[in-house]
Amino acid sequence: MAEDMVVDTVPRGLSAAQKGKGKVETGSGRQVKGGPWVEKYRPTSLADVAAHKDIIDTIDRLTGENRLPHLLLYGPPGTGKTSTILAVARKLYGAQYQNMILELNASDDRGIEVVRQQVQDFASTKSISFGPKVNVKLVILDEADAMTKEAQFALRRVIEKYTKSTRFCLICNYASKIIPALQSRCTRFRFAPLDPSNVTERLRYVIQQEGLDVTDGGLAAIVRLVNGDLRKALNILQSAQMASPHLTEEAVYLCTGNPMPKDIEQIAFWLLNEPFDTSYQKITQMKTSKGLALVDVVRELQPFVFSIDMPPAVRVQLIDALADIEYRLAFGTNEKLQLGALLSAFTHARAALVAAAR
Repeated sequence: MAEDMVVDTVPRGLSAAQKGKGKVETGSGRQVKGGPWVEKYRPTSLADVAAHKDIIDTIDRLTGENRLPHLLLYGPPGTGKTSTILAVARKLYGAQYQNMILELNASDDRGIEVVRQQVQDFASTKSISFGPKVNVKLVILDEADAMTKEAQFALRRVIEKYTKSTRFCLICNYASKIIPALQSRCTRFRFAPLDPSNVTERLRYVIQQEGLDVTDGGLAAIVRLVNGDLRKALNILQSAQMASPHLTEEAVYLCTGNPMPKDIEQIAFWLLNEPFDTSYQKITQMKTSKGLALVDVVRELQPFVFSIDMPPAVRVQLIDALADIEYRLAFGTNEKLQLGALLSAFTHARAALVAAAR
């Protein structure tokens, strides 16, 4: 025959459309209008992925040569792991995309019974091809670090047994939570947080497509807040533009509830110069009037401490105290007590700075 003909024997009820992430797509793969921008602007090809060019080029080359191995993609959220493997699947299968992949994420039941039944049933079916190119199936296990140890152990044998007909892609945030036996069976790629330039470039594209009014300060504020998480950046951009048609730096900070840099500078000035009781009253008043959370203030103070010229020993003690306060706040402790601990830490630092100056 002139063209390859693929006859699929996937059991009923196991199509990727039922196991996906609830995305509604058009024929071109682009999301329908009106949905979340995270899905609307999800890359549909490897060329559209925002960063990680070395990883993308390697996977693209392996895909083109029909030598795709089992994959383990790990790294922080919003760095393009799921988008990359979905783009690979679209390149491999084209119109057969929905029938050739099985996608399971953390919202699905992925215990040992699912691995033994659904995953094994899907992997055991072969694609019958009447041409030189044989397409293997693809099983995508998103948030694989949430799988139980028993399910991971059961998956080892499934991967080995059906390698000829199926490729597996494990996606997780922490590779250390994947058992070593599975790690050794996969080619590992780490997706680092995106560079600010990549985030800025992608946001500018979305701003142009949506016709938004965003200042340079507002764009810089979004990039600064997300720390390399493009999904978070798109969510902030979409929510902020609904709250304010003219997106400035102040509008972004008000929408996200983060303290503005000028507020952090003011708090740091009080901590380093005002008496204990005066600082406590002023910071409490600012927290109440602007709706600030103490944990956000502590996090924003950390880079500010590094920018201040002080002896290394004083800086070490201050950063250690900030880390302890943030740890305690994470467990829901009283904010008033922890504000007192913050003032105490800076009071000790001030005394050490005065002693060092003498």
